[in-house]
Amino acid sequence: MSTHNVWTHKGTFLLAAVGSAVGLGNLWRFPYLTGENGGGAFILVYALTIFAVGIPILIAEIMLGRNSRRSPIMGMRFLTRTHQTSRAWESIGWLGAASAFLILSFYSVIAGWAIHYTGLMLTGGMADIDAAGAGQSFDALLASPMLLTLYHTLFIAASALIVGLGIHKGIESGLRLLMPSLFVILLVVLGYGAVVGDIGAAASFLFTFNLADLSLEGWLEAMGQSFFTLSLGMGAIMAYGAYMPGESSLTRTAFAIAVVDTAVAMVAGLAIFSLVFGSGLNPGEGPGLMFVTLPLAFAEMPGGALVGGVFFLLVLGAAISSSISLIEPVAAFLVERFDLTRPQAVIMMVIASWALGLLTVVSFNLWAEGTLFHTLFGRSAFGLIEMLTNIFMPLGGLMIALFAGWALTHSEVMKEMHTNERWFRLWRFLVRFVAPAAVAFVFLRSIPQVEGYLIPAIGAVVIVGAFAAGRTFLADDSQQQ
Repeated sequence: MSTHNVWTHKGTFLLAAVGSAVGLGNLWRFPYLTGENGGGAFILVYALTIFAVGIPILIAEIMLGRNSRRSPIMGMRFLTRTHQTSRAWESIGWLGAASAFLILSFYSVIAGWAIHYTGLMLTGGMADIDAAGAGQSFDALLASPMLLTLYHTLFIAASALIVGLGIHKGIESGLRLLMPSLFVILLVVLGYGAVVGDIGAAASFLFTFNLADLSLEGWLEAMGQSFFTLSLGMGAIMAYGAYMPGESSLTRTAFAIAVVDTAVAMVAGLAIFSLVFGSGLNPGEGPGLMFVTLPLAFAEMPGGALVGGVFFLLVLGAAISSSISLIEPVAAFLVERFDLTRPQAVIMMVIASWALGLLTVVSFNLWAEGTLFHTLFGRSAFGLIEMLTNIFMPLGGLMIALFAGWALTHSEVMKEMHTNERWFRLWRFLVRFVAPAAVAFVFLRSIPQVEGYLIPAIGAVVIVGAFAAGRTFLADDSQQQ
């Protein structure tokens, strides 16, 4: 059972959590959001929301995992019984496991594209390519269900192998090799961008403080990013927390995860956009930035093929460090609930997620826009699965905050946090009132039926109510002391 496992070193949980948090979003989404939403102004808002929302929920999720010493599903079942709360709280574990399962299915497909581009770069397949050729190359990849399935299979099999080897021989050993390697590669690419690219333009794009460019939508993006970037609400942090040594500081670890995750995104942004601007290309986000714009930038620079290949190895490594954290919550549950061996549990989970991933594969070709599926559901199969995860994760995060804030006792929390009374009271205020209000924002935005203009109004009411309740709570708390 996974309850018997504890990381052999205190720093391993930090590596594992950072590995889960650092993924494709750090490379192609966060830097672009920063540049387009006021640079330094966006970073300031993001830092505030990370402190008020991300870190309190991160501490809460780790705490639930370490307190139960079980997989997310079995752990929440244990905690609801020991705290005599409603069994409805068990849905925290199920929502996390469902999110991890669904995300892995499409994440593996998208991450598999990096295998293709690593090969193209290292073999010179993208040398002297122009803008039209770069776009056609990516379109040709998406149009081939056979190629996408092959890369999807290779990627998910590699992830499964690491997790199947166990907590220590697999995940722990893999992360100790993988994460330092990723940081070194990132610095190499940054150095390359500084020499041959335009790092000044990249720094200006990312860090110039421009409050006028920070719209309400930018605030909401910062709030959502502060939640999603830390891998909250998908069971991974809770599963890893179950293996965390009891003497490790939750607060210091949570702050370290947030700082490293943000630093990686910033360094990646500098590296990527120095190459983009150095080639005179326009910045963008998402797959277009990663698989069209960047290969074009590498093609125009000296030694670009080799550095490009190394860069896509970085993309692969970041994706694998995240994917193994997606396998673990479900695999740990299967081991505990059905007494399977770890390899059996991993194989069952991965085969099911791989099969679901085929829906994402055909979303880019056989079931693309204009086909029957798209007509019936108004979006692709990939879009439908992604929408579900964007609902499940914030809902799970909201429930994690409320359960940890209200069901866990003062003595339990103090025992887990190893902290002083002042930080405990601040954390409890944030996790009881501020974080749930903010995550409610994120949750409402994930529901297509909620019109955009309603979100600010509803969110404002929730936040005002939360702060009012918080002030009452603090007043009552001070009187009790």
